[in-house]
Amino acid sequence: MSMPGDEASRREKVLGAVRARLGRGSGASGRESVEERLQGQPRHLIPGRSQQDRARLKALFAAQLRAGNATVVEAASEADVPRAVAAYLRGQNLPLALRSGDDGWLASFDWSREPALTLARGRADPADAVGLTHAVAGIAETGTLMLASGPGNPVTVTFLPETSIVVLRADDLVGPYESAFDRIRERYGRGTMPRTLNLVSGPSRTADVGGRLVTGAHGPRRLCVVIVG
Repeated sequence: MSMPGDEASRREKVLGAVRARLGRGSGASGRESVEERLQGQPRHLIPGRSQQDRARLKALFAAQLRAGNATVVEAASEADVPRAVAAYLRGQNLPLALRSGDDGWLASFDWSREPALTLARGRADPADAVGLTHAVAGIAETGTLMLASGPGNPVTVTFLPETSIVVLRADDLVGPYESAFDRIRERYGRGTMPRTLNLVSGPSRTADVGGRLVTGAHGPRRLCVVIVG
């Protein structure tokens, strides 16, 4: 019959062996090593495709999204966003009705430029067909949007409607994931994060059941990304 002390000793031996193989110390020195890594935020190997000039990153980002069945449109300025959104909805034969949160940037657009558009604010409900959100970053490495939850952009608006329209500043387009997380730290402050960070690279798809591809299983069937600037 093993005693609790024996199990603790065996566990410490196993952990000690792991630390030794990793070249890490134990006790205070081990904690110092972990703290140093957290403070330093070292970067992993960065793929060459995400280390390009801004124009090429933008092209890579759009190509990656389109390869995942997303639509990418460009708006030269904020004033052009309402027209770009309305044109997409008309092209898809979708209702000109949007649901968005309390995002200040989205609210600053002159939506009256498209009188047929209606914009409701707050959390989404099952009756909402189109959700409008603002991405904090776009990651060219994989064509991925980084969406931070909160009153400005509720998770329900991102995932509940069958059509998701995400607006992204061109200046918030980065190469690797590491740069996107740098922006999150700058925006929210060190040691503070939003409740959730959702990484979206296209419409919801799955082939888990019977090997058949199904869209809209876990979220929107359609994704439109509007790049501003």
